[in-house]
Amino acid sequence: MRILLTGATGFIGSRLLAALQLRGHEVWCAGRRPPPHAIGWLPIDFAHALTKEDWLPLLDDIDCVVNTVGIFREHGTQTFERLHEQAPRALFDACVDAGVMRVVQLSALGVERRRTEYQRSKHTADAYLLALPLDGIVVQPSLVFGADGRSAARFLILAAMPLLPLPSGGGQVQPVHVDDVVEALCALVDAPPVPGAGRTVPLVGPRPLSLRRYLMMLRGALGLKPTLALRVPAALVALAASWGEVRGQALLDRGAWTMLQQGSVGPAVAISWLLGQPPREVGDFLLGEPLAALRLQARLGWLLPLLRFALALVWIVTGLLSFGLFPRDDSYALLAVTGITPALQPLMLYGGAALDLGLGVATLLPPASARWRARLWLAQIALIAVYTLVIAWRLPEFWLHPFGPLLKNLPILAILVLLYLHERDASAPLTTNAGDAAARAL
Repeated sequence: MRILLTGATGFIGSRLLAALQLRGHEVWCAGRRPPPHAIGWLPIDFAHALTKEDWLPLLDDIDCVVNTVGIFREHGTQTFERLHEQAPRALFDACVDAGVMRVVQLSALGVERRRTEYQRSKHTADAYLLALPLDGIVVQPSLVFGADGRSAARFLILAAMPLLPLPSGGGQVQPVHVDDVVEALCALVDAPPVPGAGRTVPLVGPRPLSLRRYLMMLRGALGLKPTLALRVPAALVALAASWGEVRGQALLDRGAWTMLQQGSVGPAVAISWLLGQPPREVGDFLLGEPLAALRLQARLGWLLPLLRFALALVWIVTGLLSFGLFPRDDSYALLAVTGITPALQPLMLYGGAALDLGLGVATLLPPASARWRARLWLAQIALIAVYTLVIAWRLPEFWLHPFGPLLKNLPILAILVLLYLHERDASAPLTTNAGDAAARAL
């Protein structure tokens, strides 16, 4: 068939593109940029293609349209109203006029409850499609897992922690592997069209799971032993969700917390029929994946924030001590030994304290970018190196101090080098498609 696919650079869309092409379909991708390995590309900006006239030229001889565009958080012109409502409705109307027999809309399980803006906007487009005189199919996956997905990476981090943090009041989930979702979508595309038979198809895992059970099964899939769970009060989770809303980059925000409380479960009959077998179990999600690399990545996911917090604490406490908690005259005496004149000692003491406090606060703040964070680590490396060299030269007795004040700088420098290399690699441009653009599974 000749298929128009939107969202082909996304987490699910990129996999669906490859699967449809392997099945021999002619796939045309509509979007702002051509995805890797795409044979056909039609340039269009989903956020501005808000009338059916924008879409009609793209639908010549198209047999099926699959819309996988979706966002979990708004940014600029990428709004729920534009991307989830206006553009899809314009596309669906154009499909009716162009005589497209089948339209498949990727939505999410539970959007009919409309408790968040994400759900409300998705449900509006879903209902609009189902009311049109064509074969409209609304696909509603539950929590989608893919080892290279952003949300999956966060769940693996939680599963790899020494204690499993479990929010009080969370509902059940029914995780489904992304490969099963793609296979089911391909089966829906391949099936004979049924004009006017709008329907909703839930895509879920084999059974509902509590969040604790899900994380424990992921932990086992990583090859880690079971551990205890730490129940986190709902009020504290809500506070973390509010902070995630401010950050704009965290997996957990107020919308995600609302949907997590709501749960995401449904019958597995449809997906089992489409796949010809039951969907895979959570324990099989990581089969064939590089477990050693995934374990390391998951552990670094919670260890690196812990290291950042420890560094911030060192800088902030050091700054507060220099501002007066430590006797000022003793600080001046140490500065005098290093060669600082009395006239400059207040400037050096309080200027250094302010610099320490500033570095500590900057370490705690959410990064503007990985490149900015890498520069922050370089600045801390340089400052500690200068401190160490000056003290080693002017106060060499500190090398023999029983508390090891200078020696402790060495592991701190090693931590900073690790953080710098991590951020530097994160800011480097990718040379291959990661297949994970703005993926949110809830």
